[in-house]
Amino acid sequence: MKTRWIVFIVLAGVAIACKDKDAEKKIAALEARLSQLEGGKSQSPTFTPTEQAAQPEQKPEGPLPVITFEKTEHDFGTINEGQKVTYTYKFKNTGEAPLIIQSAQPSCGCTVPEWSKDPIPVGGEGFVKAEFDSNGKPNIQNKTITVTANTWPKTTTLRFKAMVTPKDQATGPKK
Repeated sequence: MKTRWIVFIVLAGVAIACKDKDAEKKIAALEARLSQLEGGKSQSPTFTPTEQAAQPEQKPEGPLPVITFEKTEHDFGTINEGQKVTYTYKFKNTGEAPLIIQSAQPSCGCTVPEWSKDPIPVGGEGFVKAEFDSNGKPNIQNKTITVTANTWPKTTTLRFKAMVTPKDQATGPKK
């Protein structure tokens, strides 16, 4: 009985910490398996996700901003390992309300984004700048920056790629 409560407490902690659908499914499967192993007894409460968590987000009503990027993909081409390169993604607010970028999350610590912090008025322009540090990142690199704003949908994914020549090849043969 103690084991069952310990497992339940651990599972509840995981459920509270994760709050995603995959974790909820895994927890439900583990609870069902635990119940099966204990001979079909079901004395402890089972975790059931809330209805709110299962529903997808809905588009807000009223006028919304629209973020329209000139381009969402960039190719740095071939660069040498250790080089830092930057690219600025430019956009325009083509919607009907001021645009606010809440965050720009890179897919890797090797990328540092900067973005327009002030609200962008209707018709106004802004930017998301990506700085990629190729140190320790040899060969083909494909990275993303997820931009979250008060738009619908809330996120836009920016992509860039580079072919990073490894340090030993970039410096040439040693003499």
